[in-house]
Amino acid sequence: MAGRGSRLRPHSLTTPKPLLPVAGSPIVNQLVTEIARVVNTPIDEVAFILGDPTYFGKEVVQQLTSLAESLGAEATIYRQKKPLGTGHAIMCAADSLSGPAVVAYADTLIRADFTLDPKADAVIWVKSVENPAAYGVVELNKDQEIVGLVEKPQRFVSNQAVIGIYYFKDITVLKTKLNKIVNRQLLPGQEYQINDGILAMMKEGYRFFPGQVEEWMDCGNPQITLETNTRMLKILDQEEQALIAPDLVLDNSELIPPCFIGEGVVLKNSTVGPYVALGDGSQVHGSKLSHCLIQKETEIHNAELAHAMIGNKVYFDGNFKEVNLGDYSSLK
Repeated sequence: MAGRGSRLRPHSLTTPKPLLPVAGSPIVNQLVTEIARVVNTPIDEVAFILGDPTYFGKEVVQQLTSLAESLGAEATIYRQKKPLGTGHAIMCAADSLSGPAVVAYADTLIRADFTLDPKADAVIWVKSVENPAAYGVVELNKDQEIVGLVEKPQRFVSNQAVIGIYYFKDITVLKTKLNKIVNRQLLPGQEYQINDGILAMMKEGYRFFPGQVEEWMDCGNPQITLETNTRMLKILDQEEQALIAPDLVLDNSELIPPCFIGEGVVLKNSTVGPYVALGDGSQVHGSKLSHCLIQKETEIHNAELAHAMIGNKVYFDGNFKEVNLGDYSSLK
């Protein structure tokens, strides 16, 4: 999670993208918790690869440490000082690369329900897509083993897109392959990628199998993040998870589920929902909101918003349908 999340600005200017709450909880928290549920085995350590400490500072480290500890695991923090690719990022955590492990890119949300195949040396998690030419996809043999990886194929290879989550029975093998790769001199514009290590493992006969996910939701830019917020609220509601803080103040207002409502929220003369996430301490007055993602301690007045992504400590008073406002903004 070392990137700056530039496509999600202005929200990622003040909060690293994986820590942005969607449907009430930071992206990375939801992802790590879901992976832990799927692998269904005790987790000893969660290693986080971060970037510049001026951006990923002490508060970020504290949040990630708490996340790991909530799973009964130790948190280890590594830094990728230069953006040299996914393979290089993984090797920044070389000291933690031993035994069974999952590698995940922390900017996506999933729902999965499958059992890890004991015959597999590794599992690459995939999702069926309608336009495989826009993705990296796996190539499968007749036994449904993965025998290749193709980035944005011009001819049909499969419709199984790689989502950026991998399981290795012994990640030491990947570490050995990547170690050789990152010691090579890069040409201009090149990066060290995880696929280089995976393809080297395949060449030596290691068996890779696909793990199918039911839901794969991106958080790459504000519009897509709003769509993901809607889908996650629907999923959490179907799972009957508690989404409404008990201290919600409803003053001549209506709440239309599913919504996430944080602690200390006040709704006055307003209609909120469906598919709205409101962070702790936010207030909505004389407004109508649907399909919105609004963070903590923000005030909304006299608005009718259908698709809005609004940051922390914002004051908004205006007649707009769609807005995208970062932290500490004021629109009157």
